[in-house]
Amino acid sequence: MGATVIALSCGLVFGIGLVLALSPLLSPPPERSVWGPWKRLSEDVERARVPGLSAAGLVLLSLALCAVVAAVVFIVTGAWPVAVIMSVGVAFLPYAWVVSRVAGRTKTVRAAWPEVIDSMISGVRAGTSLPQVLCDLADEGPAPVRFAFDAFSRDYAAHGRFASALDRMKDEVRDPVADRIVEALRVARSVGGADLTRLLQDLATLLREDARVRGELEARQSWTVGAARLGVAAPWIVLLLLSGGGASANVWNSPGGIAVLFGGAGVCVIAYLAMKALARLSADPRHLGGQR
Repeated sequence: MGATVIALSCGLVFGIGLVLALSPLLSPPPERSVWGPWKRLSEDVERARVPGLSAAGLVLLSLALCAVVAAVVFIVTGAWPVAVIMSVGVAFLPYAWVVSRVAGRTKTVRAAWPEVIDSMISGVRAGTSLPQVLCDLADEGPAPVRFAFDAFSRDYAAHGRFASALDRMKDEVRDPVADRIVEALRVARSVGGADLTRLLQDLATLLREDARVRGELEARQSWTVGAARLGVAAPWIVLLLLSGGGASANVWNSPGGIAVLFGGAGVCVIAYLAMKALARLSADPRHLGGQR
């Protein structure tokens, strides 16, 4: 009896293990996640709106810049550790430029939303239909956000569906402020929001106050961030200037020199990331970004 129970238990455990081992092969493959570093890179490049630039093109540009700098620094200094560190450092410059461009565009677009809302209020009060007000903003609205209303106008002219055109505009802008405006317009269009004008006025006041506070914080932190960047870059500029001689190359090619260089590079990276984390202003999450 005891042997039978043991045999059944072993068989049960073996069967469960076999099922678990074969389940990945028997079940359909999971869908590959669209989120990740590549997705984020693609979104940043798209939001930067650089003509002809894609995520793959940005990566190739970074690799080409890395190779050129490595070759030039090695020819000048003869120290391969210096060449490696310099090339890795400049490889991130194209992405840093893209991120800076995205931040600048985001700041410009957010500064334009209160004016957009004022134009919407004027159009609604004048008796113009809501779709026509948005279509008019493609030509008469602030320049930084005309592309969004141009996307709305083209989609609405092609299909005549207000909700679909609003979704297209949200996907084009990818901004939490635009999400709030779009959802307010969607509700007003669906249920006949009589308080749309008051809602837009309150939202414009809130956006102007938020822009004022954020501007003060950015002004106070900009000099700190600039000084930290200069503090990280200055030692490597001095190192590059002092590494032209053959004696310097022998020092940096030695095990001790390699340890000093890569140790200093690691400390600089940690310090820079810590500075960025401490100086980062909180961004509004897109709670309404996925709603349809």
